[in-house]
Amino acid sequence: MAYIGLGSNLDHPPRQIRNAMHALDDLPGTRVVEDSGLFLSKPMVPPAGPIAQPDYYNAVVKIETQLDAYELLDQLQHIEHAQHRIRKERWGPRTIDLDILMFDDLQMNSERLILPHPGIQQRNFVLYPLRNIDDSLEIPGRGMLNDLIEHCPQNGLKYLGTIEGYEE
Repeated sequence: MAYIGLGSNLDHPPRQIRNAMHALDDLPGTRVVEDSGLFLSKPMVPPAGPIAQPDYYNAVVKIETQLDAYELLDQLQHIEHAQHRIRKERWGPRTIDLDILMFDDLQMNSERLILPHPGIQQRNFVLYPLRNIDDSLEIPGRGMLNDLIEHCPQNGLKYLGTIEGYEE
């Protein structure tokens, strides 16, 4: 079981999220089990100061997959490329961003992949959508989801409804 974070703030973001979710469901040996619904959040402020950009649409999906963590990472990057993700600047706007948040109970720190995703406990646009999927979830090495949420205010995060039903 893996949890994938999806985010977009360019080129019809809700459609980008839907397209990425369908692409995840089409991966070999993989299926989307559940999704969080769609959220709207303010862009993260990078350490060097704000980058002017639109608000983000975010979601989290829970998937079952026969891929290993590195194979899944490769597939996520392929989906990003197919949806015209351009890695021009860190923290910048993007058509789609796909992150492995958790992969089973795996805890790892390699050059290519850190699990659970670093910073997961400070990101309202990850924690609140995760709660929509499973409010009793434990984040490996970080603690219980509900405890993490107590220390992570919503700060304007808005739930918009279902991903499939959301009209742009």
